[in-house]
Amino acid sequence: MDYVSAIVPPLVMAVFFIGLVVTIIKNQGGANKAKEDAAVDAMLAREAARGAEAAGEDR
Repeated sequence: MDYVSAIVPPLVMAVFFIGLVVTIIKNQGGANKAKEDAAVDAMLAREAARGAEAAGEDR
């Protein structure tokens, strides 16, 4: 029975990993895609403004 106790943890981790990958793939695109893209665009705009502000202070 040692082989059962040796194989159970890797099997459990594999099942949960497969579930995680399936969940990530299912959540790509769809209704949330526009919201996620808008959040990334807003973050990039903030970083660009911060970079331009820092460049202006260096002069």
